[in-house]
Amino acid sequence: MRFRASAIVATAATALLLVSGAQAGRATQVKIFQTQSQTGFLAGKLEGVSVDALGRMELAARAERVASLGEPFLLSAAVHPDGWVVGTGNAGKVLKIDKKGTVTELFAAPEPEVFAVWADPDGTVFAGTSPRGKVYRIPPGKGAKAEVYLDPGETYIWTLNRAADGSLLVGTGTQGKLFRVKSQGKGEVLYDSDDTHIRALEVLPGGDLLLGTAGEGLILRLGPNGQVRTLYDAAQPEVVGLTVAPDGTCYAAVISSEASLTDITKDAAAATAEATKTGDATVTVTVTDDSGATPGRKAGSGPRSEILRISPSGVVESLWSFADDTVYDLLWRPDGLWIGTGLEGKLYRWADDQMLLQKDVDERQIVAFLPGEPGPSFATTNAAALYRVTAGTEPSGTYTSAVLDAGQVSRFGTFRWRGEAPGRESLRFSFRSGVSAEPDRTWSAWMPGTTTRGGGGDAGQEISLSALPRGRYVQWRAELRSSGSTGKSPRIYGAELSYRQENLKPKIDLFGALEAGQILVPANFNPSSQVYEPAHPNREGIFTTPGAPADDDGRTKVLWKQGFRTLRWGATDPNDDTLVYDLSFRPAEEPGDAWMKVTEELKEPYYSFDSTVLPDGVYRFRLRASDRQANEPESALVSERVSDPVVNDHTPPVLGEVRKEAGRLRITVSDALSPLREVLYSVDAQEWKPAEAADGLIDAQSETVVIPQHSGLALLRVTDASYNVTTFNLSQSR
Repeated sequence: MRFRASAIVATAATALLLVSGAQAGRATQVKIFQTQSQTGFLAGKLEGVSVDALGRMELAARAERVASLGEPFLLSAAVHPDGWVVGTGNAGKVLKIDKKGTVTELFAAPEPEVFAVWADPDGTVFAGTSPRGKVYRIPPGKGAKAEVYLDPGETYIWTLNRAADGSLLVGTGTQGKLFRVKSQGKGEVLYDSDDTHIRALEVLPGGDLLLGTAGEGLILRLGPNGQVRTLYDAAQPEVVGLTVAPDGTCYAAVISSEASLTDITKDAAAATAEATKTGDATVTVTVTDDSGATPGRKAGSGPRSEILRISPSGVVESLWSFADDTVYDLLWRPDGLWIGTGLEGKLYRWADDQMLLQKDVDERQIVAFLPGEPGPSFATTNAAALYRVTAGTEPSGTYTSAVLDAGQVSRFGTFRWRGEAPGRESLRFSFRSGVSAEPDRTWSAWMPGTTTRGGGGDAGQEISLSALPRGRYVQWRAELRSSGSTGKSPRIYGAELSYRQENLKPKIDLFGALEAGQILVPANFNPSSQVYEPAHPNREGIFTTPGAPADDDGRTKVLWKQGFRTLRWGATDPNDDTLVYDLSFRPAEEPGDAWMKVTEELKEPYYSFDSTVLPDGVYRFRLRASDRQANEPESALVSERVSDPVVNDHTPPVLGEVRKEAGRLRITVSDALSPLREVLYSVDAQEWKPAEAADGLIDAQSETVVIPQHSGLALLRVTDASYNVTTFNLSQSR
């Protein structure tokens, strides 16, 4: 049995703002960290503050820790006449906590887990243990000894409650049975479910029972005559919490399989067989963050947790969904529905059709609610503690944002907030920055910003961060204090923090030429319906391009065109600035910076051009990548890269010596610039056949080939690496 939960992962929304620059066509890129939703605020750390569903943050309801326990897990809790009683694991202890926080051990069970406790008004405590599930009765009074009240032969005791007639109700697993116990050892099966676990139980006004199962995630209503009606079949496989309002409206919490408090994968037969065979069963409660579905159980779909509302007539509607939080228990009160979650120990309250984050405790999971005044009590695990909600709100609280990543070392500009501040000292902001991802001693100290507009605590205040050291990461902190005169809490509805990255040079990752004749064109380029041949020379210079359709979407394909060359490159910008490219060239043997323009202001990462305008020879090309369109002229940066030598060859190979040799022709062919790639021959206009290279491989600028001698028409076709092709009539050479 595993204790499963998942961390809340929430990040502040990031917006991009373009501010006009000094010159037309240029802009300075400013980015903004923007937090204005509940999800955005929950990414930070909340101490004594709460956030509602609309993203409004204020001081939280006051809650005090009554007691901290030394046990590894607190698994169940109930109200006791002297305070509270709790069940723990993995030592199977039942503890009483009085109203002053004093902890007393009532009972240590032979079984390791106590998943259910109940206390009667006279102080009698019942505890349900697991595995080898038993219900123990612990009489009140010092020195009283616990005794087995019911041994149902089940693996788990999940829930205990009192029926309308005063009998004890016991929900079990893995046979999914509900027992009614009227006296010690006198238990009878009140309901035998088709599911494997009776996981939650509530008594409805009028005496009917509301049951929640695990395995199939069913919500059932059991009448006094034994008639059962299914109210809801949840997509999630486990019903973990039920609570009832005085008017008969019920609320239920259902969770996905990976979020279960316990791994209840064994079916009834397997669990019974194991317990019978070994006389023992193993239950281990651990904390994990598994995200995969538990094998053998109903596959959960949709949110991790969901809150359902069930009307007295049985109509079920979804009230709220949690994508990341795991709900462990519910409690209805006149001031709303209280909801306890993990993995980050958050306490929510649903009221006025909105979800309010009431408290963010240090412990990881809030597992049980207990009624009380002026507010409820709640139990936590990992670590084990008991809290009590008291009157009023916290006198002060602090919100610390998540570490905000600017992506590069940046200069921070202005912090803006929206909200309400009843007094000048009720709301204070401070900021810090650093280069390491986790705040450490290399970060700056917390420092206040300089108010530039709004003054004091006025809504809409702007704070200059010009004194904040530059860094890649930044945090902001808000300290909230209630007004001394009215006790009114300040509120924050949203916050923005602007920054501009230090401009870094673009990076050219690759630059070179494709094979001669290969060109890149947009993927939607269709030579059959568009003009493909250049219509006239380029009026701005000697280079002519194939032309591209206006609806280019950035994707390309390779075509072939005799006499054309293509330069291709890959470049990135650390600031995500838009890049433009300039190309120039010079003969490879020319020294220094005698570069001549090919083209400029390119946006595509390639350039195809008619290379026949250049004489045969070897050239180098220079690519310059600039971020000038996204920065002021004085801060724009350029990177450049020079290509390897590019051979420009439009002259076909030439025929050299032709000699007769023992019934064969020995022929020499050569090319001035390019190596040869293919030599074919044909006799009497038959198919082309490869000529035999004298050295076994055709790969040099000069090659000798051998072909059979023939009295008729003999042709030799030679192609160089630049795809210059020529055909020689060998009949004239004989």
